[in-house]
Amino acid sequence: MAKSLSIAHISSQTRSHWRAYLEMTKPKVVALMLLTVLVGMCLALPGAVPLQPLLAGMLGIAMMAGAAAAMNHLIDRRIDGLMARTYNRPLPKGKVPVANAVAFAALLAVAGFVLLYLLVNPLTAWLTLASLLGYAVVYTAYLKRATPQNIVIGGLAGAMPPLLGWTAVTNEFHGHGLLLVIIIFTWTPPHFWALAIHRRADYAKVDIPMLPVTHGVDFTKTCIFLYTLLLGLACLLPVLVGMSGAVYLVGSTVLSLMFICKAWQLKFHETHGMAMDVFRFSIYHLMLLFIVLLVDHYV
Repeated sequence: MAKSLSIAHISSQTRSHWRAYLEMTKPKVVALMLLTVLVGMCLALPGAVPLQPLLAGMLGIAMMAGAAAAMNHLIDRRIDGLMARTYNRPLPKGKVPVANAVAFAALLAVAGFVLLYLLVNPLTAWLTLASLLGYAVVYTAYLKRATPQNIVIGGLAGAMPPLLGWTAVTNEFHGHGLLLVIIIFTWTPPHFWALAIHRRADYAKVDIPMLPVTHGVDFTKTCIFLYTLLLGLACLLPVLVGMSGAVYLVGSTVLSLMFICKAWQLKFHETHGMAMDVFRFSIYHLMLLFIVLLVDHYV
């Protein structure tokens, strides 16, 4: 009996240990990112996506994105321990030793790069590495602490996934792939600023110059609203260049109007918890927008 309990305890500890490593990769964020990668792949070709770049590309990009997330955990471990949203992360709680986290992030990054370089193409491998460094080093280590425009400038790294999907199956740049980057680049500030409003006190406590901290909540609400208008225009670009048709036009217009309406309510008719409602809606907005792009491509 004692032996059975000991084995069960070890098994439970092992599961908990690996869950901590998985948490460092931000799997929900990576899942949404992979959807945009997949759509980029599908839109790049008129027919079916070849199996090797599809599987190797998705896996390699996911590994490098997970590595970037783990690096974010490493760099932010001090401030994470002071913020209500992040204090329970694996590194502040001591669930994963720092040295192990460094090795884990490095292993994921190297393995993902090699996989992309050998089984997809060098262009995608180098672009994904640039995105990793842009997010983990330029944004997390520098911009996040340097300017209230951190998420605007640093958002380019997070906007790259659909272009990575495009290059994975074509091995070349294309303006249509860049249009998808523009959409996510424009989506990122209102998405993140809504969360920053909700967590303003946390960011102020750790001296991170997020826009609500440096310029106030009301100014940030105005910026969110204006960016949703800009996003609505950006979402029309695929139609204007003939990349997408009527299904996408209708779907994206409805989603854009809903986002604009949410931002308007946050600015002029805010109720308790509305900033987080806007943040959560923005996630569904991007997810559904790319699903509509995919549907439109195949109908």
